[in-house]
Amino acid sequence: MDLSECNSCGECAKVCPVAKPDEYQMGLSSRKAIYIPFPQAVPCSYILNMDDCLGNNPIACGKCAEVCEKKAINYDDHDEVITREVGAVIVAIGLDVYDPTEMDEYGYTRFDNVVTTMEFERLICAGGPTGGHFVRPSDHERPKRIGFIQCVGSRNPKIGRPYCSNICCMNTIKDTLLLADHYPDAENVVFYQDIRAFGKSFEDMFQRSKEAGTRYVRGLPGDVEEDPETHNLIVTVENTTSGKLERHELEMLVLSVGVQPPKDLAKISGMLTLSKTSDGFFMESHPKLKPVDAPTRGVFFAGFCEAPKDIKDSVCQAGAAASRGGALLNAGQIQIEAITSRIDEQACKKCGLCAAVCPYGAIVWEKGEPAVVIEAACAGCGACGATCQFGAITMRHFTDDQLFAQVRATLAENPQDKVFCFACNWCSYAGADMAGISRMQYPATNRVVRTMCSARVSEEMVLEAFRCGAPVVLVSGCHYADCHYINANRQTVKRVQRLWDKLEKAGVRPERLQLEWISAAEGRKFAKVMHQMEELRKTVTMEEIEHAREALKPKPKKAAKKKKEEEEPAAAVAS
Repeated sequence: MDLSECNSCGECAKVCPVAKPDEYQMGLSSRKAIYIPFPQAVPCSYILNMDDCLGNNPIACGKCAEVCEKKAINYDDHDEVITREVGAVIVAIGLDVYDPTEMDEYGYTRFDNVVTTMEFERLICAGGPTGGHFVRPSDHERPKRIGFIQCVGSRNPKIGRPYCSNICCMNTIKDTLLLADHYPDAENVVFYQDIRAFGKSFEDMFQRSKEAGTRYVRGLPGDVEEDPETHNLIVTVENTTSGKLERHELEMLVLSVGVQPPKDLAKISGMLTLSKTSDGFFMESHPKLKPVDAPTRGVFFAGFCEAPKDIKDSVCQAGAAASRGGALLNAGQIQIEAITSRIDEQACKKCGLCAAVCPYGAIVWEKGEPAVVIEAACAGCGACGATCQFGAITMRHFTDDQLFAQVRATLAENPQDKVFCFACNWCSYAGADMAGISRMQYPATNRVVRTMCSARVSEEMVLEAFRCGAPVVLVSGCHYADCHYINANRQTVKRVQRLWDKLEKAGVRPERLQLEWISAAEGRKFAKVMHQMEELRKTVTMEEIEHAREALKPKPKKAAKKKKEEEEPAAAVAS
């Protein structure tokens, strides 16, 4: 279709012989193969679904092209990839609604009169398939007793949806008010766990709904049956407020389905190197200080892709994202924190390991060429610096020399009495602050060295701590699925696992090295971990500490050893 030529006359749809379920009307009505996706579509032009169209073979059809005066229909048109250079990206890919077919305890696939909230919206809407005449699907009669079941597909860890979908409670309250306004004789009952009406004027709407006659039953139904003659639904529920078992006969049952991350989220995540929360939504750079910024610079979030939210919050976030993007584009120059990595081309061995571990794709490497850092894309996590074995990468303000100096200075005196800890800046170090601010009690033996990310901690730094006499070493960072540097702490896990193997081979107890995930809000967990580390420290003897000092000494490099062997005979001849 040539959208610029189409004038939406609709003659093509009139002659199209194909009928398919209309996705916009939730399959409750049909559409043609050539159609306008939904009212107020922008642009308001017809589109041709080639999967449904018969026009691939002109002998079979081709009627729409014949009646189109503008000649806007081209059966040979194909999808094409368009490349654009942009300075900012706003991710607003929306949401998917939970499909209750997998959770059929309420009879969604078995009973015609069990519908979802989306289907209910189409049935009661003036622009819906019934023209605003509210009827139930089984007999097209208006139902007078309607039930709503909350939290279908939300707050249910069994199906992988442990989170609250945010909008369901108020959507149901709105629907009960619509029924009360249009059909005052309708009897509505809502089955719920708890009503979450936290927004502006939301509590007022809840009270209005109850005053309009809607009954709220605290408890989710355990069984739904259908009367084969009347097609009415018999709902059995335990009212947890009264402690009694109730049976309700309803003419229609509406499932208040939750929302879930869109199907395209994984694809967008890979394209833009974005991180996700444990719920599957995109994770922002900081929930309070940068609520619309992605960890990847120049990318911003708007709407449901970041977390479930209602229209007002989506509009606010969209405005904030547009403002952040506009500020970036108008800046002229980009300001970055002076914590980025730098590569010494002379020292670089051209192995490319640093590029492989960079979560932002900020290191460009080609075989046989030294790696190059795109400084504007680098976030300074330090994963590359800890991976490089040749000293070719320098992390500004968190250099190897600075961190090694902190390790040695911290353990210079009485190291056997100290618990040594590497803590990431964003979570574990902030968690330690939270414990202190909250005046939580924990042993004073801990000594913390701050790094931007736990991935900055190299194997040599940990081994150096043991060489300096540390009885136990703790590496702590963001929770595994919530890394502030997308997925950099995956490198931490691999590195610590290698260290455990090395310690075991050297005859050092692997449990003397601990790995913990502590978030900024988990001050209590930080205190608990410090108590555990102190108990572990008390079990480490001086003999173990001295053994670790000797067993973990760095081995001389082969080149230095060979040079020393060559110098010794030469010195003997000279003497």
